Amino acid sequence: MKIILFSRQGVVHTAGDLHQMFDAIARFGFDYAVNEEFAPQIERLTGISIDAAHRYGRPMGPQPAESVLVCYGGDGTLLDGIHRLGGAEIPVIGINSGHLGFLTSVPRNGCIGDVFELIAAGKLECQPRSMLEVTGDFGDGISTRYAVNEVVIQRQGAGMISVETYVNDQMVATYHGDGLIVSTPTGSTAYSLSVGGPVMVPQSGTISLTAVAPHSLNVRPIVLRDDWEITLDVESRSHNFWVSVDGRSETCREGTRLTIRRAEYFIRIV
Repeated sequence: MKIILFSRQGVVHTAGDLHQMFDAIARFGFDYAVNEEFAPQIERLTGISIDAAHRYGRPMGPQPAESVLVCYGGDGTLLDGIHRLGGAEIPVIGINSGHLGFLTSVPRNGCIGDVFELIAAGKLECQPRSMLEVTGDFGDGISTRYAVNEVVIQRQGAGMISVETYVNDQMVATYHGDGLIVSTPTGSTAYSLSVGGPVMVPQSGTISLTAVAPHSLNVRPIVLRDDWEITLDVESRSHNFWVSVDGRSETCREGTRLTIRRAEYFIRIV
């Protein structure tokens, strides 16, 4: 069994928590790897030396099938860790040391050792979660991004944008306002929830469309089957707009067509 540890800069780490992790790794004889941003913080706080053979970068590279990704931080850290997997369906568990803990379900105080004991005993219960695949011209030619939570189309500058929306090539609506959120069930408790979107059960097989500050009294969230294809054509007064995929934003030019569908692979949340 291999433990893939992930954290990022800005997370508050404590020497006590890190010692608990590495004591458990040694006790159960796990192999391990640490992302290159996290390793120096471990060394500084604990004095444990992390050699090059136990570090990984971006991308993570192939990992053994018998691996578990352990993310230390908040929900944002967990999302970053999942994106490092590059589609590998490795179980993911979050230890919550951040502010939000919808996905990072393990409290840090007194429970870290229990997590590794469950891993060693093979008693982890995993829940598959769907992802979104968005394809479009992101400035480097037609390319694809993947989202655990959501794809957000947002205005740049003061002017509103118009998002012409098709589902399976059928016109659904043109959203005029600050933007549009296309969300998975996992992401339904994230940005979508804060603008009035529905909460969706992870196993529901759905995708939601939720407008951001729409310039209409009649616009309401829409819930769709996740095996349907969504196509977005965007017009903007500034001639540019943001596409944010799990909080990672890129500028796109007006006229860019985006296609969103359920990804072929799932993530496995412990």
